[in-house]
Amino acid sequence: MLVKTSFRDQVREFLLNEMKQGHLQEGQTINLAALARKLDVSVTPIREALTQLQQSRIITAIPNRGFIISELSLKEAQDLYELVADLEVLAIENSEFDVASIAQLKTQQLVFKNAETTVARINAKLGFHKLLTQKYGNSLAQHILDDLKIRIFFYEREFMADDLLYSKSDNQHDAIISAIEDDNIPTASLVLKMNWMLILDYIQRQLWEVL
Repeated sequence: MLVKTSFRDQVREFLLNEMKQGHLQEGQTINLAALARKLDVSVTPIREALTQLQQSRIITAIPNRGFIISELSLKEAQDLYELVADLEVLAIENSEFDVASIAQLKTQQLVFKNAETTVARINAKLGFHKLLTQKYGNSLAQHILDDLKIRIFFYEREFMADDLLYSKSDNQHDAIISAIEDDNIPTASLVLKMNWMLILDYIQRQLWEVL
């Protein structure tokens, strides 16, 4: 049951958490009445939360069907990954990394290395990237990145079961940390961009086979 403050925001956070945990699937309809009963709120804040998520293209409103988790597409995948890569490069180029923040990256990298399921791997990887950009002071860019990565989660959950691909990504994370430790941000930026493009290329090839 929700504490009766900021219903819309609480519903939004609940739905985002459900997505991160892999409990909602692309193409799945959101049952407003069932959700209202589960959270003990009226339908109104649920509609408001879904409308916010629709603006981020995480949710799609379908006439006579209601709200659904948006379907995957080649064009969206390209737009998503290229934009996230560019924003993250901008973020680390305008950040200062201290000993504590580097230690956080190393700790999160261990979480990523030890993740045993696809969902755990994805969340650990996204957690690594969140720490990587946390020093960037542009709050609007941070908000945009958070929304984009929720959408990215669906692509990676659908297509990222390849252990070899995660091994390559793992190596790139280590290279990013090493470059930051050496105060070599240009190299860190280059590897960061390569990291996202590696995943995009793999997902696009998978999408070509199913679409």
